[in-house]
Amino acid sequence: MLPVSIVIPCYNAAATLARTLDSCVIQPEAAQIVVVDDGSSDASIEIVRRYGERDARIGLLQMPVNGGAARARNWAAMHATQPLLAFIDADDEYFPGALAAASGFLEQHPGEASIRLDVEYAGFPAEIVGHPQFDAHAATLSNTVPSSLIIRRPVYAALGGFPMDAFFRRNGGEDGAFSWALRELFGNPRLSDAKRVRMHYHPRIHAERYFRICFGMQAPVQADLEESFRLSGQFLEAAKAGIAQLRTLNAPAAGAA
Repeated sequence: MLPVSIVIPCYNAAATLARTLDSCVIQPEAAQIVVVDDGSSDASIEIVRRYGERDARIGLLQMPVNGGAARARNWAAMHATQPLLAFIDADDEYFPGALAAASGFLEQHPGEASIRLDVEYAGFPAEIVGHPQFDAHAATLSNTVPSSLIIRRPVYAALGGFPMDAFFRRNGGEDGAFSWALRELFGNPRLSDAKRVRMHYHPRIHAERYFRICFGMQAPVQADLEESFRLSGQFLEAAKAGIAQLRTLNAPAAGAA
C-alpha cells in the first residue's frame, strides 16, 4: 500500500478533534498525521499534544494567526512527507479501512491523480436527507469536499493547493474550485461502493447551504454565485497554465552531467 500523510486543519475544534484523530490513528496507511492549528483559543492544541505523546505519527503545526482552512491545509501539505495526501476536517471522521481502499486504488491505478471517498452525511436536518433529490446531490458534494480527497502529493503541488481568496474564506467554495480544476486536468473519480468518511452536521455548515440551495429551500445570493464562479474559473485557468508549463520542461537525460 502507498503510505499517506493526513492533513487536519483545526480551529477551535476541541469538541470533535479527538473523534477525528481516533478515526485517523486506526488507518494503517497513515504514516503521518499533521494537525495544523489555525489560531484556536480552546483546548485543541492540548488534545493534539496528548495524542502525539501516544502516537509518533501525529505532529502539530501552529499558524501564527488565523488564516482560514485553505491556508492551513496548504501550509500543512508543505510539511507532508508521504506519496499520498489525505485531507479531513477536524469535525469529520474516517471509517475503518477508508485509506486502505484509497491507497489500494491509487497503487493499482498509477495513471490516476486522486481518488474520492463516498461521504455519509450524519445528523443533517430531516427535510434535507429526506428530500427525493438528496442522494444525487450528496454524490455531487462527495466529489468536492476536502474530507473525501486522497491525492498524489506532486499533483496537489502542481495545482497550487486550495485557492486562498478572501471570498472563499468568508463564503466557502475553495474546495469546489479545486475539484473543478482537478476534474478538468486529471479526472476526479470516486469510490462509490461504500461510505468511507462521515461528515457531521453542525449549524451553518456550508454543506447545509449547498443542499438548501439545490433543493430550492434557500435562494442563492446572485453576486456571491457570480464571484464564486469567477474565482473558480480563475483558479482553473492558473492551474491549466501551470500544468502546461510543467509539461514543456525538459527532463535531463539519464546519466547526464
